[in-house]
Amino acid sequence: MARRFTAIRLSGGQSHEHIVHLWYVDQATGLSSDDTRAHLVSWVEGGGKAYVEDRYGNRADVGVVTPTVGAKYLRTYADGKWTDNLLALPRR
Repeated sequence: MARRFTAIRLSGGQSHEHIVHLWYVDQATGLSSDDTRAHLVSWVEGGGKAYVEDRYGNRADVGVVTPTVGAKYLRTYADGKWTDNLLALPRR
């Protein structure tokens, strides 16, 4: 079951570490939902698959970043490199 992230909410800054809530569409059911960063980090670490899609249909997978200091957070990666696709999503 994959989830396509569609929007984010930031708090306290403008970088990936400040994403606190995400909206998504569940590709298996077609239903839209939302959840906290902490819950979605756990979901991805448990084997959940997520991605972001741009207006051209290009996909970037979502992975978990574990910083040396601070909480884990989500970030996209493509071609073996971390990217900023999550930050390009609409804000709520």
